[in-house]
Amino acid sequence: MRIKTFTLNSAEEVLHKITREVLTLFRVEITGKGEADYLQMSVVNRRLSENPVRVKTDMILFDREGEGHVYSRCASGSDDEKPSGAVNRIIKLNLYHIFCEDLGMPAAPWGILHGVRPTKIVHRWIRAGMDEKSILLRLRKEYECSEEKAREIVPMAFRQLPFLKTSDERTVSVYIGIPFCLTRCLYCSFPANVLPGEKKLRSFMEAFRTDLMAACNDIEAYGLHVQNIYIGGGTPTSLPDKFFAEMLSMVYNAFYDDSVVEFTVEAGRPDSITEEKVEEMKRRHVTRVSVNPQSMRQRTLDLLGRRHTPEDVRRMFAVFREAGNFHINMDVIIGLPGETSEDIAYTMGEIAKLGPDDITLHALALKRGSRLVELMQERHVDLPAAEEAREMFRVAMERATALGMKSYYLYRQGYMAGDLENVGLCKPGSEGMYNIQIMEEHQTIIGIGGAATSKVVNFREHRLRSSFHPKDLTTYLRDVDKYIARRHELLEKAYGRQ
Repeated sequence: MRIKTFTLNSAEEVLHKITREVLTLFRVEITGKGEADYLQMSVVNRRLSENPVRVKTDMILFDREGEGHVYSRCASGSDDEKPSGAVNRIIKLNLYHIFCEDLGMPAAPWGILHGVRPTKIVHRWIRAGMDEKSILLRLRKEYECSEEKAREIVPMAFRQLPFLKTSDERTVSVYIGIPFCLTRCLYCSFPANVLPGEKKLRSFMEAFRTDLMAACNDIEAYGLHVQNIYIGGGTPTSLPDKFFAEMLSMVYNAFYDDSVVEFTVEAGRPDSITEEKVEEMKRRHVTRVSVNPQSMRQRTLDLLGRRHTPEDVRRMFAVFREAGNFHINMDVIIGLPGETSEDIAYTMGEIAKLGPDDITLHALALKRGSRLVELMQERHVDLPAAEEAREMFRVAMERATALGMKSYYLYRQGYMAGDLENVGLCKPGSEGMYNIQIMEEHQTIIGIGGAATSKVVNFREHRLRSSFHPKDLTTYLRDVDKYIARRHELLEKAYGRQ
């Protein structure tokens, strides 16, 4: 739907934000000039009562002849909702019903459940004593979440409970950011740099050592216990062998002991793996690795700019299987350019032959900064339609389930193909503890390295605060002490003496 102008009867930023979320969900474009389906859309919200909170929403659409069409909805909040939260939810729900029921727009799989971590609301209701059936009904009624998605996240949240209970206030995980890749993939918007020369790498390693030792000192000073170590990026294994060994040794010596549950390295791409790196990971007690084909179609890999073949993926997988007791994850992206559900079926079939312990399905998220967005704007690349992307996801889930896997963590991003999600599936007993902890924001994550984020859970204030290391490598190298100080300040507030 294209409209020339839009108005909202409020200056409150949060109301503009939630309204934009609904407009984006239904692909409403505000043109300003040029051809449009409607001259103007106006949204008027009125609070009719306070207890319970009841809100009426009117949408007025002026067609190209200037005639106004009015659509209205009313809804009430629930007894356990904060008034402000209830108002926001009701406005979104009212608009959603108008778009679907009056304007004939197709229902969205997640309804108005917009957040990155939809399972968080399920956990909140579990803590309030609600059972599985009641939560399913509430997701359907209050958020218009589809039956399929509700039945995905509610049992998942209950399965996560034993894992979340392994962590207390002083249990943390460590995330290591290695912001380098051998090449930049077509879809990539991550803060990664094409691998620089040795001089720049040496500068990074020096800053990284300073960063790591400061975090190590804080962990010791505040009596924290490291449950999981996760080395990501970028592609950490893109480092040359000697730098990779140096980095892994620093991390191991700083944080590893017998109480560490998981030690993960994103190995990622076959063109970044050597026998020396595999042996180093084995020697340093790495327990989980990622082997990420994204697709097993060569034409897709070529288009994405990945310098490997499906056969390289198979060889890399075999190397890890033969080397030791590594838990192996494989990533697949849903909605890549030129692919269909048949391509996903092929990719999942090839992956099934290898027998991974864990599969992560990523719905392609279009982000500014990726070459793919530029090519789409230039009309050189087409992506699968939303309906096709959803069928691709259905096929992938069906194939993973046939391997005996169940979903154990999930998160969403903006602009995802088919309004879908990223979901991790695994065989029973192969759940990734770090993945669960970071997605549910139940545990402090201490970020070290380029573009790393620290998420500090302050149990005293029942709040989560974040500090972000710079995405730009030059800034990280120049100002690492400044970002160390910001992280330390959050840790001091959460764990220091009061």
